[in-house]
Amino acid sequence: MLYAPFPQQLLLGHNKTMTPDLELIPYPCNRLPQRLLEACRIMIEAEYQVYLVGGAVRNLVMKRPPSDFDLATDAHPHQITTLFRRVIPTGIAHGTVTVLYRGLSLEVTTFRSEGAYSDGRRPDEVTFGTSIVEDLSRRDFTMNAMAIDIKHQVLIDPYGGRHDIDQHQVRAVGDPASRLSEDALRILRAVRFSVQLEFALAPNTLVALASAAPKLSAISVERVRIELEKMLVSEQPSRAFRIFRDQGILAHILPEFLHCITAPTGDDAPGLSLYEHLIRSMDATPSDRLELRLAALLHDIGKPNTQIRDTDGTMRFIGHEKESARISSELLKRLCFPTRVIRQVEHLVLHHMFFYEPSWSPAAVRRFIARVGKDNVADLVLLRRADTLGKHGNEKASPLLNELLQRVEHENQSAGAFTIRDLAIGGNDLASIGVKKGPEMGKILEELLETVLDDPDLNTKPRLLQIAQRLYETRFQPLVRKGQEPD
Repeated sequence: MLYAPFPQQLLLGHNKTMTPDLELIPYPCNRLPQRLLEACRIMIEAEYQVYLVGGAVRNLVMKRPPSDFDLATDAHPHQITTLFRRVIPTGIAHGTVTVLYRGLSLEVTTFRSEGAYSDGRRPDEVTFGTSIVEDLSRRDFTMNAMAIDIKHQVLIDPYGGRHDIDQHQVRAVGDPASRLSEDALRILRAVRFSVQLEFALAPNTLVALASAAPKLSAISVERVRIELEKMLVSEQPSRAFRIFRDQGILAHILPEFLHCITAPTGDDAPGLSLYEHLIRSMDATPSDRLELRLAALLHDIGKPNTQIRDTDGTMRFIGHEKESARISSELLKRLCFPTRVIRQVEHLVLHHMFFYEPSWSPAAVRRFIARVGKDNVADLVLLRRADTLGKHGNEKASPLLNELLQRVEHENQSAGAFTIRDLAIGGNDLASIGVKKGPEMGKILEELLETVLDDPDLNTKPRLLQIAQRLYETRFQPLVRKGQEPD
């Protein structure tokens, strides 16, 4: 057999001794941290059942290192607090406390069964139970519905989690339609596990995603964002976005992409939908760079709103980078991404349409650095490469991009000025020659930066003060005398 069958009486509950006729799978616990075993021993010596459950068990079965440790027990929260000195009531209404033991953070939950999920997110009622199998029956997917009995060192797998792991599939416990409808977050978790583990969704679980998708409106945008972030940093996040499209999930979490599904990418990629281009571009960026992945996913999202055809029939998307940046900002704000992430993604999307030519002068390279920011050049090059890969499957522009990077590095090493802060003089220096703080000072500093971008050798205090004095006397003082504001 692929997994052990369980007698009916175990499903209904059992006492603190193991059922004699239960077929169990030996599982030595020597792979578990000693501190964890010590905490469990305290509970066992107090005559409580204790089982390791959740992702740690799944990872152990998959021969991956466990990270977080969750325990299930027949002890009630108030009984746990008598056994350990440091206990945090993190979810005491649902029978969960966090035990801090010798540097470990252990989430300990009392066996429980749950009532209906009328809000599509949380059970209306939670009652404490006595059976680990009853407790496992309420879990989302079979690979998460296994437990390790610490005392008897056996693996309990009543729903075939090991079999599904061997088959590389994500399968809901019990009826998938009911299981996903109970808590709509499980829809996103199913997709996330499929993408992270590179598992297929079991056919009946995949079908159930579409029927349960409308319930995603009950999920907070913060929870949606967290699940999306985990998918985005997986090896191939496009797999998730194809499931979103095919199972009707997109409309409930990312409706901004709906108009991309049938929209064209452009005349240079005939037959390729804009949606497919975006998710392929996303795959082509480094998996550990969330902002870059988001920028690749969103860089052309404004194309449908800017699409026109010239009189010769050529398709154009004039200003699509600005529209894409606007939509990106609004979408990420709606999903409550951090301001830092929103600004970086918006900046990358806004500047992704650069076209380098070897004929660029050194001043043109410096102006490019000043416009996009020297810390963003490498990311923009990666985004450009991803754009090309997502469209053509190759890096046709890569030799030119490599040349641009070399020239940018040369300019950076020359310690040139790319921002007003890099100038050899500042506001106090300008005040010393009579320039008042305000718009005219800002305009003079901008003029000085333009001057230095043309000729970096001018970035010395004496030369810049001389130029500033001349600018002030010839362009600003006459306007001030006439009572006009400088342009």
